[in-house]
Amino acid sequence: MANFVFTVAMGRSAELYNRVKTADPSAAELVVILLAASGIEADATLRDVATCAALVAGATNEATNTGYAKKVLAAGALAALDPDEANDRTDLDLPDQTWTALAADGTGAVAKLVVAYDPVGSQTMSDMIPMTAHDFAVTPDGSDVTAQIANFFRAQ
Repeated sequence: MANFVFTVAMGRSAELYNRVKTADPSAAELVVILLAASGIEADATLRDVATCAALVAGATNEATNTGYAKKVLAAGALAALDPDEANDRTDLDLPDQTWTALAADGTGAVAKLVVAYDPVGSQTMSDMIPMTAHDFAVTPDGSDVTAQIANFFRAQ
């Protein structure tokens, strides 16, 4: 397992991030989703899905633990797109996300964190485009779980 950019978002992630930041469309948002460890499919299989609905259509499942909910990031939560001209790249960062009292019930252990683009602000899996996936191995025990999502995407 490793971190990767979904094929559907290659070359698009910086623009999708910027669309949320500039509210174009106005309801656009980024959504952070946790995937359960049990049944998770290989990265090679996951990276080729085009929607979050397809992401969880096979053996892979979204977490269902008590204390878990998708995290929604609208324009105000994001920094302005700021290309790093000195290093010829653009790094995208997200604020840390905390799930309070994430319980061991539901789907149990977590394997991955996915950042997705939601153009309509519905958080409906079929509307969302998966952008990046990050290894995030956590065994919930009822304590708070925080994801530090620094430089979740780099365009070079």
